[in-house]
Amino acid sequence: MESILPFATIALLLIVLLSQMFKILKEYERGVIFFLGRFQTVKGPGLIILIPGIQKMTRVDLRVMVLDVPTQDVISRDNVSVKVNAVIYFRVVDPEKAIIRVANFFEATSQLSQTTLRSVLGQHELDDMLAERDKLNDDIQNLLDQRTDNWGIKVANVEIKHVDLDESMIRAIAQQAEAERARRAKVINAEGEKQAATMLAEAAKMLAEEEQALQLRYLQTLKEIANERSNTIVFPLPLDLIDPLVRMAKSAAPGD
Repeated sequence: MESILPFATIALLLIVLLSQMFKILKEYERGVIFFLGRFQTVKGPGLIILIPGIQKMTRVDLRVMVLDVPTQDVISRDNVSVKVNAVIYFRVVDPEKAIIRVANFFEATSQLSQTTLRSVLGQHELDDMLAERDKLNDDIQNLLDQRTDNWGIKVANVEIKHVDLDESMIRAIAQQAEAERARRAKVINAEGEKQAATMLAEAAKMLAEEEQALQLRYLQTLKEIANERSNTIVFPLPLDLIDPLVRMAKSAAPGD
């Protein structure tokens, strides 16, 4: 029994050494290798052989990561307080920088996303936050991408999910929208009245210049009145008889 114990101990040590020597990295993983504490190289995917006690390896996932930015209190440029949250999509493109230049790249990206979100949105008015989300998403994405480039991180996309307002601000916006709709209705009505008045003036001018047209319009009006269900009896009077009477009245007027 005592003779078997040394062999068992040696076998156990070999198993431990082999487990530390051989590493398998998946297709989306890379291993940052350190030799006696100094950066050596980046390896993977596949089988990686390490010298136990001398070489150390840190795994890095190269897949796109999803970061849910917590709700942030933002004061817009027009002094409106809103609550905004967003989602960030990013991935590691340089494993060496992601491990060496920042202690925890995921946490660092999360904190930077929160401050950048407040900074960018605070430069815009509330209407921009509600109507121009695509532009704001691009602005935040470009700024984050520039700041995380030194960490070997690529920010692929930024999406603002919610812009929440308090009840008083919602009521104020509703009143503003109602006032805007009323203003547009009045403007459209005024434009219609203006066009109608212009067309009536042109029609009156044309009728005044053409006596035949005036007589045709007179007959058309009589026809419309006759078609209506009414007890009124209309006797057509030729305009040729009215014109001499009008001239006589003008000539008999005092002072002429």
